[in-house]
Amino acid sequence: MGETESAGALEQGLAQALARAGMAAPEGITRLTGGATMESWRFASGDGDYVLRRAPSLSFMEDRPFGHDTEAAIIRAAHGAGVTAPEVLVELQPGDGIGSGFVMRALPGTPDPRAILAMDEPAQLLRQVARDLAKIHSLPRAALPGDVPEMDYAEAVDGLAAQFDEAGADRPIIALGLRWLRDNLPERVEPVLNHGDYRLGNLLAADSQLTGVLDWELAHFGDRHEDLAFGCMAVWRFARVDRPALGLGSLQDYVDAYQAESGAQVDAGRFRFWLVYRTVWWALGCLRMASFWRSGDDRMLERVVISRRTSEQELDLLLLLEEDAPAAEQARPVPPADDPLEPEGEASVGEIATAIAEWLGTVKDRMEGHDRFQLAVARNALGMIARNDAAATQSEDAMLAQDLLDGKATLATPGLLAMLRRAALDKLAADVPKYPMLALAQAKWTGED
Repeated sequence: MGETESAGALEQGLAQALARAGMAAPEGITRLTGGATMESWRFASGDGDYVLRRAPSLSFMEDRPFGHDTEAAIIRAAHGAGVTAPEVLVELQPGDGIGSGFVMRALPGTPDPRAILAMDEPAQLLRQVARDLAKIHSLPRAALPGDVPEMDYAEAVDGLAAQFDEAGADRPIIALGLRWLRDNLPERVEPVLNHGDYRLGNLLAADSQLTGVLDWELAHFGDRHEDLAFGCMAVWRFARVDRPALGLGSLQDYVDAYQAESGAQVDAGRFRFWLVYRTVWWALGCLRMASFWRSGDDRMLERVVISRRTSEQELDLLLLLEEDAPAAEQARPVPPADDPLEPEGEASVGEIATAIAEWLGTVKDRMEGHDRFQLAVARNALGMIARNDAAATQSEDAMLAQDLLDGKATLATPGLLAMLRRAALDKLAADVPKYPMLALAQAKWTGED
């Protein structure tokens, strides 16, 4: 519960905040699942339903570009401009004793990407998603808080490089991506307000209708192509890797709908730059989750598990960049995978992890709400241990990463692309074997299903 030591403390502090807005004390406070950075709590007050969005600790907010007061103001401006954003009722204050955050009116619909992707009219929903993004990009500076930052492209890439150094600077594929970003940095364009996290998982929908745009903590002024590209990353398509635009449809349909609503033209080169940038950004963001856990700022199990999703982004990044390699290197066969050793004697670490995961599966029906979600995360974590123990994968290489950053090694280096492909496949197969892009890459690179 972050800084909150008990459910009673959360209820008391929330009641104090609600009273400032003339609202009744909260009832039925329930932690919502998901949320890689912030907590969300649903509750009733009077005859309405509401959501508290809060930081797990005040220290968690220290390196963020703005606080929850600014985020709430951005949401209010978007809501007032017709964006399908929630209504903000009241912000937390230090005297409430429950951290930093704000209360919003609950919106209908589900944020579950798989439920959204199963809806009957994804093309209709995609058009509405494009419409709301165009409205966000049209919000004038005068309607927004003065501390909303503007992205400097070069500084942003340098920031990613600094994160890479802090994380050990030993991931060759990420180094390859950083070098590409520096070599392909675009010219500045007139900035618009970017949502910063516009993708499935942060959108609500019901009956193929967009009902909410959530999680505005990364809003900033910048290139509109960044927002457009981010939702089209492979990771945010979930099971529908065949639908490049948010898993809902074709990229052309998304671009056409956005251009019709915004009056702006989408540039393919800029789109690709931001697709690569955000893939590197999320790879490093995943790595950083482990540091949050190690520091004690947030000891949620989900943090350490998300850190292992870096391998998803490494594979996706290689799929994005490999088209720049010479044809001969693209055609070079990928080395075969090593055969795993058959265990003998006493149980291995991986076998113990598997046994624990299997036992947890027998008790999952006794869990509810966030505890059930955390049990699923725990089983995923144990699966990672078991698979890594069996495969003994190793993809870290600081010397090669430095050579790629310096341009001494490139995708034209004989055999490098094939080696990186093999490493990406093996690492992801151990970390997240159900990631949909793994099967696609396996078939493309090795011809195997």
